[in-house]
Amino acid sequence: MASLEPSRPPAGRGRPRDASRDAALRQAAMEVLAQVGYRALTMDAVAAHARAGKATIYRRWDSKLDLVIDTCNELVQRRIPEPDLGSVAADLGEFLRSFATLLTGPVGKAAQALVGELPHEPELAVKFRESFLLPQRDVLRRIMERGVQRGEISPNAPIDTVGELAGAGLIYRLMLADEPLDTGFVDRLLNEALLPLLKR
Repeated sequence: MASLEPSRPPAGRGRPRDASRDAALRQAAMEVLAQVGYRALTMDAVAAHARAGKATIYRRWDSKLDLVIDTCNELVQRRIPEPDLGSVAADLGEFLRSFATLLTGPVGKAAQALVGELPHEPELAVKFRESFLLPQRDVLRRIMERGVQRGEISPNAPIDTVGELAGAGLIYRLMLADEPLDTGFVDRLLNEALLPLLKR
């Protein structure tokens, strides 16, 4: 005879998610990642740092890869809005300054820890590019395409090259040069390299 007992949700999956708890767990993951790197990061370490049970984390993310990529993606989306101020110069400047601020903070330390692992972790590399790098490239492309539509820059402007140079300039300054990634550098990159290429 079939049981009359009502069906139950799978263990650990029935409790509604608490968005504020999600944010605390992402913050803990980012801080642990910045401290120990991707390879040494464990769900146990994140749970301990967040003062949460490991099951709480696994109810939200199936693996540390899912947790790390979701954390990077969420933080970038929340902290770097897409500007639309009416000109290419204003939009590029606002976006690059916001991105530089993000990279020089805790998120940047976590990103640096991830970048060093990419050659050794193919799945991580794919996910990191899809969730962290490509969305920023797409924002830059949309900013420049709006400039083309407004007639500020030529339809033949090297949009892809400018996007790559913008990202490369920030990462070089952050990870290789022993100099600050600050507003002064962003303004020089914008005014001496990116805008001249777009408007030549």
